[in-house]
Amino acid sequence: MRTLAEKERPLNGLLVIDFSQFLSGPLCGLKLADLGARVIKIERPGTGDLCRDLYLSDTEIDGDNSLFHAINRNKQSFTADLKNPADCARIRALLAHADVMIQNFRPGVIDKLGFGYDAVRELNPAIIYGSISGYGETGPWKDLPGQDLLAQARSGLLWLTGDRDHPPTPMGLAVADMMAGNNLTQGILAALVGRGLRGGGCRIDTSLLEAMIDLQFEVLTTHLNDGGRPPQRSAVSGAHAYLGAPYGVYQTADGYLAIAMVPNLKKLAALMECPGLEPFFDDADALLGQRDAIKSVLDTHIRTRTTAAWLNTLQPADIWCSEVLDWPTLMGTPAFEQLDLVQALSRADAPLLNSLRNPLRLNGATLKSDRAAPTLGADTQKICTEFSLDQPVGGDHQRLA
Repeated sequence: MRTLAEKERPLNGLLVIDFSQFLSGPLCGLKLADLGARVIKIERPGTGDLCRDLYLSDTEIDGDNSLFHAINRNKQSFTADLKNPADCARIRALLAHADVMIQNFRPGVIDKLGFGYDAVRELNPAIIYGSISGYGETGPWKDLPGQDLLAQARSGLLWLTGDRDHPPTPMGLAVADMMAGNNLTQGILAALVGRGLRGGGCRIDTSLLEAMIDLQFEVLTTHLNDGGRPPQRSAVSGAHAYLGAPYGVYQTADGYLAIAMVPNLKKLAALMECPGLEPFFDDADALLGQRDAIKSVLDTHIRTRTTAAWLNTLQPADIWCSEVLDWPTLMGTPAFEQLDLVQALSRADAPLLNSLRNPLRLNGATLKSDRAAPTLGADTQKICTEFSLDQPVGGDHQRLA
């Protein structure tokens, strides 16, 4: 596929100053960078974004872990000590030129550092100011650690995954961080459109907890209108606490099969030659009311044939089903190859690692960028010169050994 040139990207010419660390805020910066914005990442001299070192990963690439590279590709790094008056003056000068600022400090911290919304708005009334917290800027949880697993745990999400007798089960990725970062991106893009239509800046706030609650809005709407009943996970082959049989993942003779909605149970039973489902054919409420009984029959029967055999039987009959793939198998499929999702990243023009591109395509072109995450402070000198800032003080602002 063709890669969209930087000058053709919709946010080309936009300047983003990103104070955020770890995952949620930097993910927002990444999305904006892929869409063409110039993202300058503000980092502490000597240590930088704590995600460079502290996040759990045993894959280190050129001094930084693979996660940091994934989240911070296609950005610039500017080192500044936010407790140093001269460095703060340089940051204020940058913010006067900026279109967007991002931060994800705990509530109140960024204000104490002198870069809260009111202070930044005085410098730049048209600024789009985006913030992510753990649980909002007010309330009894505002000062608690805003961490992904903790936000998942407090949101009720852990009671939707797995079978009925399983313990509360978190999702196996940082879904709170990812969703909050994407939500902030959406808000910033909307504010930029609003500024173009009516002028003026905007403050956008979201949190990990709000992102997790929003992720569940569909099922929470049911909960808010069914008398407040708690979700009931399937006893077997669980996949969705609010959907009836046969929705779930089943073990086959050699792997696993996912089955979604079906036209009717009688057709499915005939196609699968599955005895034992006849008592449920004429019960309109059986798929949900007798969910566990139906799925238990299917669970036993599906184990008798291979995944391929079931797909060959069910897919031609328009039964919505799928094999369950692992990453190596997925990446070996023609479907994955056709999407052209993998991109090679370089640092200082040297090939460094492979990552994934932004999932969007604009006018048929991808948003690939081959620039890996920057080394700490790699762009400080250049940015100081470009914006006529004083030279960095306090010694070497490059990464310390």
